[in-house]
Amino acid sequence: MSDSIFTKIIKGEIPCFKIYEDDKTFAFLDIYPVQPGHTLVVPKKQVPFVWDMDDSDYHAVMASVKKIANKMQQVLGRKYVGIQVVGEDVPHAHVHVIPFDNVSQFRTLPDRSKEPDNNSLSKTHELLKFN
Repeated sequence: MSDSIFTKIIKGEIPCFKIYEDDKTFAFLDIYPVQPGHTLVVPKKQVPFVWDMDDSDYHAVMASVKKIANKMQQVLGRKYVGIQVVGEDVPHAHVHVIPFDNVSQFRTLPDRSKEPDNNSLSKTHELLKFN
């Protein structure tokens, strides 16, 4: 299997706004966020779908999701933080962590025709990153 875009991000071959990293997981801002703060949490080991991860990696990903969601609630002032597991866009397991105030915000589709707003992403990164 060739490296996914997420594996290339983890390896540092593609830049990202990294929020969190530990020995099993890597989290970074989605460059086309549903809402500001939208973060992707991935296992470092590339497998196609969340359900394909071994139990250890699955639990590590979900522990990272929880850690990031808690930080989002502390610093972003949003009512809710939800997750989405879709899996059709990149063949590398990932969980979307999305802060929102109402369900229509959570279900918004981002406009991928525009260039990413790196200024906004940088500001959000400063708020969410773990040091």
